[in-house]
Amino acid sequence: MRRLWQDLGLAAGVAAVAVGGALTAPDGRTNLDSLGIALLTVAGLVLAARRRFPRPVLAVAAGSLLVYLVLGYPGVGPALPVLIALYTTVSRGHGRTAKAAVAAILVIGIAGDAIGSGARPADVIQRWFLIIGWMVASSVMAEVTRQHRAYLEQVERRAEDAERTREETARRRAAEERLRIARELHDSLTHSISIIKIQAGVAVHLARKRDDPVPDALVAIEQASADAMRELRNTLEVLRDDDPLTGDANGLCHLDRLAEGARRAGLPVTVQTSGAQRDLPAEVDGTAYRIVQEALTNAARHAGPAAATVCIDYGPDWLTVRVEDNGKGLPGNGSSTAEPVPGVGLTGMRERVTALGGTLRAGPRGGGGGGGGGFSVEARLPLAGAAVVAA
Repeated sequence: MRRLWQDLGLAAGVAAVAVGGALTAPDGRTNLDSLGIALLTVAGLVLAARRRFPRPVLAVAAGSLLVYLVLGYPGVGPALPVLIALYTTVSRGHGRTAKAAVAAILVIGIAGDAIGSGARPADVIQRWFLIIGWMVASSVMAEVTRQHRAYLEQVERRAEDAERTREETARRRAAEERLRIARELHDSLTHSISIIKIQAGVAVHLARKRDDPVPDALVAIEQASADAMRELRNTLEVLRDDDPLTGDANGLCHLDRLAEGARRAGLPVTVQTSGAQRDLPAEVDGTAYRIVQEALTNAARHAGPAAATVCIDYGPDWLTVRVEDNGKGLPGNGSSTAEPVPGVGLTGMRERVTALGGTLRAGPRGGGGGGGGGFSVEARLPLAGAAVVAA
């Protein structure tokens, strides 16, 4: 709409300039009358449609110029609309139409003016060649502008192609690096964990065959190695396929199994769930599972004789995950009230939560709830738009 008003303003202004120039020009063979003013007005106002119909507009403007000058009206008022129409036509890529229009104006104008005025051919040619010179200059300027615009578009396309090529190269290198990491993990971990699982399974089998009591630690090792193999396979699939961890592979649906594994390892775990349980975004589900897993692992390693509580709160917009123990806290702190020394586990939890736009608090447990001391990990994960934030 703004461009339309600009075109209308330009057309009205050109028509006014053309009429004003004719009124102030020296007298011609024919006095300026209503026909002459109409020719000037039409030649100017038709420019309002020059963007949509450049070639018809050029034809109308050129025809008005020829009729006006051949009839001998004063001045060269219609030449200005023709210059603008030529510029638009050439800049839109219709160079042949512009050349044909200039040639027609030259031939018809000289012939008609010479016959109607009876002037010397040299004077007529000189007068029309001056007008044609301005038209050629307008056409050349338009062609230069068009070429420059095409050059800028080509440069922009090349820049976009180069950027796209760099992105594709980066993605390819990232995929190659993921494959390399997957191979290294497979070679370095899978074999060792498989051996542990097999040895623990053989020991459990032999104990049961002899009707000997099976140590709980041995069963825990067997189950933990099986869980480690499963999660390692999931991780390797992610590295190979570039797909995010889904809630089904590592999500809160496996929370009971995770708690049971911690119990077999000697850490009593109580699971509490509040709020309306529902399907979670895959990123939130997987992050919540990992937070509980890492917190229980830290409690089993550092809390000493203790019990842990896992609380999952399904809010309308947030998922709150809290894991607390009543042990002695992380090592190296000196007291249960000191701030924890961040390790790889805590750092990884914080990075996961931050990537989803959530918050994480990890530190000594607040007063009450099963005695003094202990450690608490609490994460708040946004549910709305979590996938977009993660991406």
